[in-house]
Amino acid sequence: MTTVHSFGASPISCHAWSRSRTELALSHNSKDVTLYSTGRGGSGWTKTAVLDQHDLRVTGIDWAPNTNRIVTCSSDRNAYVWVQGPDGQWKYTLVLLRINRAATCVRWSPEENKFAVGSGAKIISVCYYEKDNDWWVAKHIKKPLKSTVTCLDWHPNNILLAAGSTDFKVRVYSGFIKEIEAKPSPTAWGNRMPMGNLMTEFSNSQNGGGWVHAVSFSGDGSKLAWVGHDSSISVADASKDMMVMKLRTDLLPMLTLTWLTGTKLLAAGHNCVPITFNLETSGSLTLGARLEEDKKLETTGTISARDIFKNKDKMGISELETRLNTTHQNQISELRIHEGDKDNVTTISTVAGDGKLVIWNIKTLASKMANLKI
Repeated sequence: MTTVHSFGASPISCHAWSRSRTELALSHNSKDVTLYSTGRGGSGWTKTAVLDQHDLRVTGIDWAPNTNRIVTCSSDRNAYVWVQGPDGQWKYTLVLLRINRAATCVRWSPEENKFAVGSGAKIISVCYYEKDNDWWVAKHIKKPLKSTVTCLDWHPNNILLAAGSTDFKVRVYSGFIKEIEAKPSPTAWGNRMPMGNLMTEFSNSQNGGGWVHAVSFSGDGSKLAWVGHDSSISVADASKDMMVMKLRTDLLPMLTLTWLTGTKLLAAGHNCVPITFNLETSGSLTLGARLEEDKKLETTGTISARDIFKNKDKMGISELETRLNTTHQNQISELRIHEGDKDNVTTISTVAGDGKLVIWNIKTLASKMANLKI
């Protein structure tokens, strides 16, 4: 049902999987990216490499979906593309982002011919490889961004790019690079798609609102979902005149989300457990179920001083302090599709501030979800 992998007590801020799902890239909230390889059956992680070119905390990792290339970005305002050579060593290429604030997030496009980097400079850098000079260059999207770009997601057509930011806005842009791709076909989001064109904009500032933590296009690209710091989740439907469905919840703020099917979403964050949401045929969003039941907390009779300090040193807590009744003991910072796609997800992986990576089997849990309570 769930598989728990511990990578020490250090928080894990972001992660990415290789195409085969046998290799994993993690950042322990530091300037390094550590690569792990797993044995048969997904057990026994072995550290294989450390990508240590960044000077400040790594803020984003993305492994190309079909090739063995990794892109990383950092608070040091840089991004690197890493390629594994025949000798097994990872070589990096600097990306010319041309930004003067921290890079905050990065995502490969579906066809892997470009990637986008968000930043605190109120800029999105859409980067592509320039063969003549053997480097990665960027084209900037600036207007009408007024604050830090916090999250990105590509449309399945490889052209449209969704961005959320701390100015309480979600925007859909054209990421068309005429130097490397053919003219795009019209979509439900709009027809004119020159580079950087703002296709549409949504506000998350109604009734107080909050900055946007994560965005995600649906599998067919007709819908866009996002979560905000006001504990809300929203879905915009381009096929229905950009109709927006918003649900304000009593949960703690959610930091990450993805689609499980065309009508079901999964989000996670400060509640420390993934929670589903349903897109009803009536055109409304409803709260679904937690992916796990409350765990029964075991109590021990006598606790020695040695055990108290041992746990305090390892986990930052003692047995005398509150322990959460969830698998994760700290906020979930990122979730990723492990198996399947946005139309039919089989397994999901989550990483959190407790140093754990958890793989959730959605298919196994589906039959139990009806009985799980928020």
